[in-house]
Amino acid sequence: MGHGRWDNSSRTSYRAFADTASSTMDYREVFRSRSIHKDLDPKNVVIRESCDSETNPNSNAIIVALDVTGSMGMIAHEMAKKGLGQLIEGILDRKPVEDPHVMFMAIGDVRSDEAPLQASQFEPDIRIAQQLKDIYVEGRGGGNNSESYDFPWYFAGTRTKLDCFDKRGKKGYLFTIGDEMTPHGLTRDHINTALGKSEERDYSASESLKLAEEKYHVFHVIVEQGHYASRMPDRVRDDWRQLLGPRAILLSDYNHLSQVILSAMEVSEGREAEDVVASWEDPDVRKTVQHALFD
Repeated sequence: MGHGRWDNSSRTSYRAFADTASSTMDYREVFRSRSIHKDLDPKNVVIRESCDSETNPNSNAIIVALDVTGSMGMIAHEMAKKGLGQLIEGILDRKPVEDPHVMFMAIGDVRSDEAPLQASQFEPDIRIAQQLKDIYVEGRGGGNNSESYDFPWYFAGTRTKLDCFDKRGKKGYLFTIGDEMTPHGLTRDHINTALGKSEERDYSASESLKLAEEKYHVFHVIVEQGHYASRMPDRVRDDWRQLLGPRAILLSDYNHLSQVILSAMEVSEGREAEDVVASWEDPDVRKTVQHALFD
C-alpha cells in the first residue's frame, strides 16, 4: 500500500471519528468489533507492503503495536480520540522521516486469547483511522506476567516488505506498547495457529526481535500507568532494558504517547535529545518526554 496523502479531507474525516471516540468513556463503544475483523486477521495476510508512490515517493514504514489486553484498552481509545492525528500531523510537521506509512497492530496473549495479533495495512491517509476502529479490543490476557509483544516482531520480520529498506537501505520503525514484562517466545504451534502457516520450529523472543531488527528500529514503550507496571515498575523496566537497552522507554502519561513516539524517532534520526525535549511547548508534554528519553 502507499497511495494517498494525509490532507484536509483526511483531517476533516479524522476529526469526525475523533469526536465520536471522545463522546464516550467506554472504549467498547468505539471499538465495536466482537471478534477479529477479516481484514486485520494475520491468517489472511501474505505480505503487508509499504510502497513508494507518486504521492509518497520516499515512503517510511511505521508500526504502532498496541497491547489491547485488560486495562490497556485505554491506549487504543486515546489513539482514536487524538493520538493518531497527533502522530501523523507531528511527523508531517516535525519531519523525523518523510512520507509516513502507518500500520496499527493489536497485541494479545498467544497462550490464551482468540486474537493474539491483528495487523492493518500500511496507510498514509484517513484509511488508517478506518482500520483502527475495526480493531477487536479483546481485553483478556493470560495472567502470565507478559503479553505476546514478540508476535509483532515476528510478523514484521517475516510478512512485511518496505521500499524504504529495500530501495534506500533505511529502516522503518516498530513500537510495541504495553505494561507487562518481556515476552516468553512463540512456539511453532502458536505461530501456525495464529498465522495459518507451517513454521517448523519455535522462536525465542530474542530470535523474533532479531528478525524485526533487520529492517526496523525496534522500541518498546512501557506504560507506567498500566496495572502491572504500576505495581512493579523497577522489575518491568529492568526486564525490558536487559533486552532492548535504551530502546525500552518509559511512558508516564499515556495521553502523550504520540509525542513520545515522535521524540524517540527524532533522536534516532540524529537530533539531540535535549533539543527534542525543549521543542515541546506544553510543560506536561516536556515532562513526559524528558522522562522517556532520559530516565
